[in-house]
Amino acid sequence: MTGMDWGALTTGLAIGAAMGAFYFAGLAFGMRVALASAGPTTTLMLSAAMRIALLLAAGWAVGQTGTWTLVGYALAFLIVRLVVVTLARRLPMEPKGWN
Repeated sequence: MTGMDWGALTTGLAIGAAMGAFYFAGLAFGMRVALASAGPTTTLMLSAAMRIALLLAAGWAVGQTGTWTLVGYALAFLIVRLVVVTLARRLPMEPKGWN
C-alpha cells in the first residue's frame, strides 16, 4: 500500500478548482447567450459539448500524472460545484426586469 502524496493531491485540487470555476463560468456565459438568442438549443448544446470536452481532457491529462492528482482534481470540482449550486439557490428566481 502506498502513502498519500500530498503534493500531487494539492496540485490536483488547484487544477480542479480552476477547471471547476471555468466550467461554471462557461455555463453562466452560455446561459446568458442562449437566453438572448432566437435558437437557444443549439447554443446550449454547443456550450455543453465544449465545457464537457475541456473538463474531460483536463481530467485525462491530470490523471496521467497520478492517482492522487486525479483524486484532488475530482474532489475540487465537486467542492466548486457544491459552492456554485449553493450560491445559485440564494439568487432571486426571476432576473431583474422580468415583469
